[in-house]
Amino acid sequence: MTNYLLGLDYGTGGAKAALVNADDGSVTGYAFEEYPILTPKPSWSEHDASRYWEVACRLIQKVLAETRVSAREVRGVAVSSALPSMVMVDQAGNPLANAYNLMDKRAVEVVQDLKDKIGEERIFDISKNRLDDHPSIVNLLWEKKYRPEVFLRIDKALTIDGFITMKLTGKPSGHYSGAAFYGVAYNLLKRSFDHQLLEEIGIDSKLFPNLYTCDEIVGEVTSSAASETGLAAGTPVAAGQVDCNAGWVGAGAISDGDIQMNLGTCGNFGILHSQPVFHDSMIAFNYTTDSKTEPVFITVPTTTTGGQLIRYMRDEFFKAETEREKGTGVDIYDLINQEAAITPSGAEGLIVLPYLMGERTPIWDVNARGTVFGLSLNHTRGHLVRAMMESVAYALYDSFQLIAATGQKISTPIVLNEGGAKSILWRQIITDVFNVPTVLVKRRTGAPYGDALLAGVATGVFKDFSVSKGWTEYIDQLEPNAANHALYMEYFKLYKSLYQHVKEDFKELARLRSRGQISK
Repeated sequence: MTNYLLGLDYGTGGAKAALVNADDGSVTGYAFEEYPILTPKPSWSEHDASRYWEVACRLIQKVLAETRVSAREVRGVAVSSALPSMVMVDQAGNPLANAYNLMDKRAVEVVQDLKDKIGEERIFDISKNRLDDHPSIVNLLWEKKYRPEVFLRIDKALTIDGFITMKLTGKPSGHYSGAAFYGVAYNLLKRSFDHQLLEEIGIDSKLFPNLYTCDEIVGEVTSSAASETGLAAGTPVAAGQVDCNAGWVGAGAISDGDIQMNLGTCGNFGILHSQPVFHDSMIAFNYTTDSKTEPVFITVPTTTTGGQLIRYMRDEFFKAETEREKGTGVDIYDLINQEAAITPSGAEGLIVLPYLMGERTPIWDVNARGTVFGLSLNHTRGHLVRAMMESVAYALYDSFQLIAATGQKISTPIVLNEGGAKSILWRQIITDVFNVPTVLVKRRTGAPYGDALLAGVATGVFKDFSVSKGWTEYIDQLEPNAANHALYMEYFKLYKSLYQHVKEDFKELARLRSRGQISK
């Protein structure tokens, strides 16, 4: 009997499932389903939480049916999700409201309250992450302040993957790689919540699930979950991991200095390090390979809307083409890339600030918004697509240069992994902006593949994560073009200057936007 492993990943824009042959690492089955991002008010970004489990059931049933793999051959399951995310459930495990996803920026006033009451320095000392509307504890405080009727009914605040793991096993749980995204009172080095600080801010630690290392088994598939998904009751389920960790560990990132990049809904890259060195403008958390005795950290700079920019262009500027190509098998993103590719580097003087939902590293500006500078009558939608691709490269490079200046170990080439990384144009732009070689992961399965490997380690099918190195092939190495890099550095300087010029105007725009808005 062949052994198989199942991975599930929940991104901001959709979910994926992968069924992996544990004998040779091949992907036997794969499925994807997109779901809507809800923005009912400015700065809000949500999902319909009830859809998560429905999607899981459809994806699992699909990969099992299409591959004709017996559920008894699935040795283990693991789930990942994009973080921060938050699913508030009652005692019966039912969602109490829409789920928060990582683009939500509503909790500005709560952040200011924490700055005044606790102070940013104390919070960074404990969490090793800066204070922003980024962590789930901040969102819980927003619920307590603005929707107390919801807050009082919360039994557990879970991540998306924690919610799915609970639906599979009946047990609420969390993992150390995701715990840092609770933030504020979560001590990254001690890997526990600071109960004194929780008491000061008025959050009960009972709202948080028990935490596990990623490769611990937290439970088994219940008979109820088995009947809904098609899995076998009793199948072991691992604690899970952050989605970026899943993609990177599945593509061979397991050593100090390894660096990989995703161009998913948000754009980010991660650098592994065993030393507890943290940057006050970056995001830090535990890596999947971390254990209770040998901590492994990852620093992850993030631009909030990375690949989401191109999805936005698809939805708003390529509607006719998208409709026309439905059912033909043609990838609309290929057409989008073709139009951008005929545009010269620098998009003929068009620059975008890619802050459609505020921005994270390194500027951390919740008020920032997308800005198009230099628009002329000669510019086409292809110019705009290219300028958006370049803007994501600038945003990520802004963080990269800050980390590189500290002397932290960074092993090159940069490995490009998920999402828009399949675009050779976008990869070359990043290669030229960063001025370092890049390679592409040949296997395009992404995070659910890493989840399957995690399930394999958790169940003892694999000794450790080194199996990912042997099963990963890097292709299409690109070298930086010196002339393009020099040009991009001039544009990057202007990109930085533009933000400084409009930084205060973003605050005024936020004030005008808020007129007539109801807090609840």
